[in-house]
Amino acid sequence: MSKDSETIAVYDSRAADYAAMTPSGAENMQLNRFIAALNKGDNVLDLGCGPGAAAARMRDAGLSVIAMDASPAMVKLAKEQFDLTVKQATFDEIEGLHIYDGIWASFSLLHAKKSDFPRYLSALHRSLRPNGHFYIGMKLGTGEHRDDIGRFYAYYSEDELTSHLEKAGFKTEDRSLSSGVGLDGKDAPWIMISAHA
Repeated sequence: MSKDSETIAVYDSRAADYAAMTPSGAENMQLNRFIAALNKGDNVLDLGCGPGAAAARMRDAGLSVIAMDASPAMVKLAKEQFDLTVKQATFDEIEGLHIYDGIWASFSLLHAKKSDFPRYLSALHRSLRPNGHFYIGMKLGTGEHRDDIGRFYAYYSEDELTSHLEKAGFKTEDRSLSSGVGLDGKDAPWIMISAHA
Protein backbone atom coordinates (compact mmCIF):
# COMPACT_ATOMS: atom_id res chain seq x y z
CA MET A 1 0.00 0.00 0.00
CA SER A 2 1.02 3.63 -0.12
CA LYS A 3 2.66 5.45 2.78
CA ASP A 4 -0.60 6.25 4.55
CA SER A 5 0.16 5.81 8.23
CA GLU A 6 -3.51 5.81 9.28
CA THR A 7 -4.41 2.98 6.89
CA ILE A 8 -1.36 0.96 7.93
CA ALA A 9 -2.22 1.51 11.60
CA VAL A 10 -5.73 0.12 11.04
CA TYR A 11 -4.33 -3.05 9.47
CA ASP A 12 -1.76 -3.36 12.25
CA SER A 13 -4.43 -3.15 14.95
CA ARG A 14 -6.94 -5.40 13.14
CA ALA A 15 -4.58 -7.92 11.52
CA ALA A 16 -6.04 -10.93 13.34
CA ASP A 17 -9.60 -9.87 12.49
CA TYR A 18 -8.65 -9.43 8.84
CA ALA A 19 -6.93 -12.82 8.74
CA ALA A 20 -10.02 -14.51 10.21
CA MET A 21 -12.25 -13.17 7.43
CA THR A 22 -9.80 -13.83 4.59
CA PRO A 23 -10.72 -16.94 2.56
CA SER A 24 -8.13 -19.65 2.18
CA GLY A 25 -6.26 -19.57 -1.09
CA ALA A 26 -7.94 -22.80 -2.21
CA GLU A 27 -11.39 -21.14 -1.97
CA ASN A 28 -10.44 -18.20 -4.18
CA MET A 29 -11.63 -18.89 -7.73
CA GLN A 30 -9.85 -15.87 -9.21
CA LEU A 31 -6.60 -16.94 -7.56
CA ASN A 32 -6.99 -20.46 -8.90
CA ARG A 33 -7.40 -19.06 -12.44
CA PHE A 34 -4.32 -16.88 -11.94
CA ILE A 35 -2.26 -19.89 -10.84
CA ALA A 36 -3.56 -22.02 -13.73
CA ALA A 37 -2.33 -19.42 -16.24
CA LEU A 38 1.25 -19.76 -14.96
CA ASN A 39 3.89 -22.48 -15.01
CA LYS A 40 5.58 -24.11 -12.03
CA GLY A 41 8.65 -22.16 -11.04
CA ASP A 42 7.35 -18.86 -12.45
CA ASN A 43 8.19 -15.74 -10.46
CA VAL A 44 5.15 -13.98 -9.01
CA LEU A 45 4.60 -10.93 -6.83
CA ASP A 46 1.80 -10.82 -4.26
CA LEU A 47 1.35 -7.07 -3.92
CA GLY A 48 -0.23 -6.34 -0.55
CA CYS A 49 -0.21 -9.94 0.64
CA GLY A 50 -2.02 -9.27 3.93
CA PRO A 51 -1.98 -12.34 6.21
CA GLY A 52 -0.47 -14.46 3.42
CA ALA A 53 -3.15 -17.00 2.43
CA ALA A 54 -2.93 -16.25 -1.30
CA ALA A 55 0.88 -16.19 -1.32
CA ALA A 56 0.96 -19.53 0.48
CA ARG A 57 -1.46 -21.03 -2.04
CA MET A 58 0.72 -19.83 -4.92
CA ARG A 59 3.87 -21.17 -3.28
CA ASP A 60 2.24 -24.53 -2.60
CA ALA A 61 1.21 -24.69 -6.27
CA GLY A 62 4.88 -24.52 -7.26
CA LEU A 63 5.30 -20.82 -8.00
CA SER A 64 8.25 -18.77 -6.77
CA VAL A 65 6.54 -16.08 -4.67
CA ILE A 66 7.71 -12.69 -3.54
CA ALA A 67 5.21 -11.28 -1.05
CA MET A 68 5.08 -7.71 0.18
CA ASP A 69 2.89 -5.64 2.48
CA ALA A 70 3.20 -2.25 4.18
CA SER A 71 1.73 -3.41 7.49
CA PRO A 72 4.29 -4.81 9.95
CA ALA A 73 1.56 -6.85 11.66
CA MET A 74 0.46 -8.41 8.37
CA VAL A 75 4.06 -9.24 7.49
CA LYS A 76 4.46 -10.92 10.89
CA LEU A 77 1.23 -12.90 10.46
CA ALA A 78 2.19 -14.12 6.99
CA LYS A 79 5.56 -15.28 8.28
CA GLU A 80 4.13 -17.00 11.34
CA GLN A 81 1.05 -18.61 9.78
CA PHE A 82 2.53 -19.72 6.46
CA ASP A 83 6.32 -19.58 6.86
CA LEU A 84 6.52 -17.07 4.01
CA THR A 85 9.34 -14.72 3.16
CA VAL A 86 7.65 -11.32 3.16
CA LYS A 87 9.08 -7.89 2.43
CA GLN A 88 7.67 -4.93 4.32
CA ALA A 89 7.31 -2.31 1.58
CA THR A 90 4.98 0.24 0.03
CA PHE A 91 3.88 0.74 -3.58
CA ASP A 92 6.61 3.35 -3.94
CA GLU A 93 9.16 0.55 -3.69
CA ILE A 94 7.92 -1.34 -6.76
CA GLU A 95 10.92 -1.68 -9.03
CA GLY A 96 12.62 -3.90 -11.55
CA LEU A 97 12.32 -4.65 -15.26
CA HIS A 98 10.79 -7.88 -16.60
CA ILE A 99 11.28 -9.84 -13.39
CA TYR A 100 7.81 -11.30 -12.79
CA ASP A 101 5.73 -13.77 -14.77
CA GLY A 102 2.68 -12.73 -12.78
CA ILE A 103 1.50 -10.09 -10.31
CA TRP A 104 -1.40 -10.64 -7.94
CA ALA A 105 -2.77 -7.27 -6.71
CA SER A 106 -5.90 -8.31 -4.84
CA PHE A 107 -7.55 -5.34 -3.12
CA SER A 108 -4.30 -3.57 -2.34
CA LEU A 109 -4.00 -0.78 -4.93
CA LEU A 110 -7.36 0.61 -3.80
CA HIS A 111 -5.38 2.22 -0.98
CA ALA A 112 -3.33 4.30 -3.47
CA LYS A 113 -4.26 7.92 -4.16
CA LYS A 114 -5.75 8.47 -7.60
CA SER A 115 -2.89 10.88 -8.37
CA ASP A 116 -0.37 8.06 -7.74
CA PHE A 117 -2.31 5.18 -9.33
CA PRO A 118 -1.05 5.63 -12.94
CA ARG A 119 2.63 5.56 -11.95
CA TYR A 120 2.13 2.47 -9.80
CA LEU A 121 0.46 0.67 -12.69
CA SER A 122 3.30 1.72 -15.02
CA ALA A 123 5.90 0.41 -12.54
CA LEU A 124 4.05 -2.89 -12.28
CA HIS A 125 3.81 -3.17 -16.07
CA ARG A 126 7.57 -2.59 -16.38
CA SER A 127 8.29 -5.25 -13.78
CA LEU A 128 6.25 -7.88 -15.66
CA ARG A 129 7.86 -9.98 -18.35
CA PRO A 130 6.31 -9.69 -21.84
CA ASN A 131 2.83 -11.28 -21.76
CA GLY A 132 3.09 -11.62 -17.97
CA HIS A 133 -0.18 -12.05 -16.10
CA PHE A 134 -1.73 -9.35 -13.91
CA TYR A 135 -4.75 -9.66 -11.63
CA ILE A 136 -6.17 -6.61 -9.90
CA GLY A 137 -9.05 -6.39 -7.43
CA MET A 138 -10.66 -3.03 -6.58
CA LYS A 139 -13.82 -1.69 -5.00
CA LEU A 140 -16.27 -0.03 -7.38
CA GLY A 141 -17.43 3.52 -6.86
CA THR A 142 -16.37 7.14 -7.28
CA GLY A 143 -13.96 9.49 -5.58
CA GLU A 144 -11.60 8.82 -2.71
CA HIS A 145 -12.15 9.00 1.04
CA ARG A 146 -11.60 7.18 4.33
CA ASP A 147 -13.93 4.45 5.47
CA ASP A 148 -15.52 4.35 8.92
CA ILE A 149 -12.45 2.70 10.49
CA GLY A 150 -9.94 5.13 8.98
CA ARG A 151 -8.60 3.39 5.87
CA PHE A 152 -7.98 5.49 2.76
CA TYR A 153 -9.73 4.25 -0.39
CA ALA A 154 -9.82 5.29 -4.03
CA TYR A 155 -12.81 4.04 -6.00
CA TYR A 156 -13.15 3.44 -9.75
CA SER A 157 -15.85 2.52 -12.21
CA GLU A 158 -15.28 -0.50 -14.43
CA ASP A 159 -14.61 1.71 -17.47
CA GLU A 160 -12.30 4.01 -15.52
CA LEU A 161 -10.22 1.13 -14.21
CA THR A 162 -10.02 -0.49 -17.65
CA SER A 163 -8.86 2.83 -19.13
CA HIS A 164 -6.09 3.16 -16.52
CA LEU A 165 -4.89 -0.37 -17.21
CA GLU A 166 -4.82 0.16 -20.96
CA LYS A 167 -2.94 3.48 -20.63
CA ALA A 168 -0.31 1.66 -18.54
CA GLY A 169 0.12 -0.89 -21.35
CA PHE A 170 -2.01 -3.77 -20.06
CA LYS A 171 -4.35 -5.77 -22.26
CA THR A 172 -7.45 -6.71 -20.29
CA GLU A 173 -8.88 -10.21 -20.71
CA ASP A 174 -11.79 -10.94 -18.39
CA ARG A 175 -13.41 -9.64 -15.25
CA SER A 176 -15.49 -10.73 -12.28
CA LEU A 177 -17.94 -8.50 -10.45
CA SER A 178 -19.49 -9.19 -7.09
CA SER A 179 -19.77 -7.71 -3.60
CA GLY A 180 -18.67 -8.62 -0.12
CA VAL A 181 -18.47 -7.46 3.47
CA GLY A 182 -15.17 -5.90 4.40
CA LEU A 183 -13.30 -5.25 7.64
CA ASP A 184 -15.55 -2.23 8.27
CA GLY A 185 -18.61 -4.51 8.31
CA LYS A 186 -20.14 -2.98 5.19
CA ASP A 187 -21.07 -4.73 1.96
CA ALA A 188 -19.41 -3.14 -1.06
CA PRO A 189 -19.29 -3.92 -4.82
CA TRP A 190 -15.97 -4.99 -6.26
CA ILE A 191 -14.29 -5.96 -9.50
CA MET A 192 -11.36 -8.22 -10.38
CA ILE A 193 -9.75 -7.84 -13.79
CA SER A 194 -7.37 -10.28 -15.44
CA ALA A 195 -4.88 -8.66 -17.81
CA HIS A 196 -1.45 -9.25 -19.32
CA ALA A 197 1.52 -7.09 -20.18
